[in-house]
Amino acid sequence: QRRVYRTTTHVPWELGQIMDSETFEKSRLYQLDKSTFSFWSGLYSEVEGTMILLCGGIPFLWNLSGQISGRAGFGPEYEIVQSLVFLLLATLFSAVTGLPWSLYNTFVIEEKHGFNQQTLGFFFKDAIKKFIVTQCILLPVTSLLLYIIKIGGDYFFIYAWLFTLVVSLVLVTIYADYIAPLFDKFIPLPEGELKQQIETMAKSIDFPLTKVYVVEGSKRSSHSNAYFYGFFKNKRIVLFDTLLEDYSALNKEPAEGEDGEKEETKSTTKSKKQGCKNEEVLAVLGHELGHWKLGHTVKNIIISQMNSFLCFFLFAVLIGQKELFAAFGFYDTQPTLIGLMIIFQFIFSPYNEVLSFCLTVLSRRFEFQADAFAKELGKAKDLYSALIKLNKDNLGFPVSDWIFSMWHYSHPPLLERLQALKDAKQD
Repeated sequence: QRRVYRTTTHVPWELGQIMDSETFEKSRLYQLDKSTFSFWSGLYSEVEGTMILLCGGIPFLWNLSGQISGRAGFGPEYEIVQSLVFLLLATLFSAVTGLPWSLYNTFVIEEKHGFNQQTLGFFFKDAIKKFIVTQCILLPVTSLLLYIIKIGGDYFFIYAWLFTLVVSLVLVTIYADYIAPLFDKFIPLPEGELKQQIETMAKSIDFPLTKVYVVEGSKRSSHSNAYFYGFFKNKRIVLFDTLLEDYSALNKEPAEGEDGEKEETKSTTKSKKQGCKNEEVLAVLGHELGHWKLGHTVKNIIISQMNSFLCFFLFAVLIGQKELFAAFGFYDTQPTLIGLMIIFQFIFSPYNEVLSFCLTVLSRRFEFQADAFAKELGKAKDLYSALIKLNKDNLGFPVSDWIFSMWHYSHPPLLERLQALKDAKQD
């Protein structure tokens, strides 16, 4: 794929009508920089993980956690307390070692190509807030999971799976209402033509829409997105302001008297408008609602939970193997949290790669089906132009090596999606 980025310096003839040479070159350089960053950060991650295993980093951190919890009055019999200290230290280590890479990605690569809208202060405040929120969720959930495994008896894997199912459903339900607003501002989409059109389209396919929000994604990045969430009769749609041509802060001159806001986010005025027109936004939403109407969301949840149940069952089979713990430096103890880490992170690694590939293939199939659904709604022409705009706005490179694409792309390449829409667009 890097060879494709380096050598494809001119717009291929089949792209001549949809992408100008300037945008093509910008996207090529952006993806080349991202590829370079991905290579080095991935290599570092592999080296770091290997060194931790070879040097006994996991048992060292576990013993350190025991010393800390012991000083707090919790002896070896309080395994769950020691496990939470271990988890806190491990995530803190991961956050610290990952910080330079995150800074480089945001303030060098994203900044260089015009996507970063954050200041350094906003970045660090955001990172600290994310770490705290993550710990507030991760530590209580982990402690309950470990407790269930401890008291669950022979069928603990069933209770553990049911617990993780409930937790995942609760998090999906509360994320956009209570967690996401801690990081970004959500406002109801103002009354007007776009909102009326969205409500009309939702009603036409029996989508139980209750609210439509606009999130200020432009405070963080100029990348755009849209999604829906909620269960049963309580569905909400969220649109990034960068997706909406009429609402994106990136298309407006900074107003006077907003110095406080400028301290956290940078003001950027672009010569070309970013985002989609109302008809194109409706086409994108038609695609997203197609995922709901065709049952893709439910199917993904079912697949995820079947996989989760299988993993917990295999964990129950393998947790009694002392050789597994000994291989990772635990000769005298077999902590449950360490067993979860060894089995889920290392033993299942080959299986997870195969599963990931299968889910990528399925995801691409779902994307084509959602495009076809939008086509049936009469949105083919607008979705066609929206896909081109979004590709340009996000500097997506439309040429890809077929093996790389097959393995990594959860969405079909742009040309394949446009070809599927082309006949209907011409009609």
